[in-house]
Amino acid sequence: MVEPSRKGSPVFPWNDRAGRLSPLKLATFMLVLAPAVWIGWLWATQGLGPKPVTEAIHRTGDWTVRLLIATLAVTPLRRIGNYPKLILVRRMLGLAVLGYSLLHLSLYALDLAFDLTRIATEIVLRIYLLIGFTALLGLVALGATSTDAAIRRLGANWHRLHRVIYAIAVLALAHYFLQAKLNVTQPVLWSGFFLLVMGYRLIRRFELPEGPLGLVALAAAAGVATALLEAGWYAAATGANAALVLGANLEFEYEIRPAWYVLAVGLTLSLVALVRRAPAPRQRRRSQALEPARA
Repeated sequence: MVEPSRKGSPVFPWNDRAGRLSPLKLATFMLVLAPAVWIGWLWATQGLGPKPVTEAIHRTGDWTVRLLIATLAVTPLRRIGNYPKLILVRRMLGLAVLGYSLLHLSLYALDLAFDLTRIATEIVLRIYLLIGFTALLGLVALGATSTDAAIRRLGANWHRLHRVIYAIAVLALAHYFLQAKLNVTQPVLWSGFFLLVMGYRLIRRFELPEGPLGLVALAAAAGVATALLEAGWYAAATGANAALVLGANLEFEYEIRPAWYVLAVGLTLSLVALVRRAPAPRQRRRSQALEPARA
């Protein structure tokens, strides 16, 4: 995992373009590596239960989706938090998504004893596997064109190609839902976060208010959409009464439903926007002191 710098000297993933150590990139590198290390440790210590391969397949799939949403969240977070340097970790996050997805597929192949004929047959005949494999092919294409050389070669077409990430996210979430069967709490939660980050992009696209109040409205809309998604899924998959499922979102006796987490994250973003856009206390006092002179 060594990439060339602009000057041709080797640069490690935790270094910036000039070859200097970047605390942000180092922290991100350690965070994206930690789940794989933890899964490996659990496997080695028999902590994955009676079917370790199956459990590892599920866990690597979970982290693929989580890191995919985290990658999509980079742009909203750097704008809302007024932290441009966050863009430095987007490529690393994207490559981590590819890495976990390939590990996910490799573990699935291991579970089928690397029987390529059976693997191909299963992918073709099982719709959720076909959806997931299609998403993986998209990630491979994006990973292969994530180098500086590819960006220069493709020019404006690079941006068009990498917008495919949105379709890939939809496919990945659909795969997540279908393989989860009845308990879709996690797929609903991460779909809610996806709605949140995509909602922010729509706000930017149509030049809607994106200040703290606009983000409060986005949080409320994403929370409601998440609750409706959960109710609709259970109604379609099990025949449950959608109104009862929606009502369960208002109860906190047993479990807090995903819609509330999405709302909480959205409201937190609005608070971050408020804090990051407000002038610092010293600057505010200084501006007030200068007002009479300006007058």
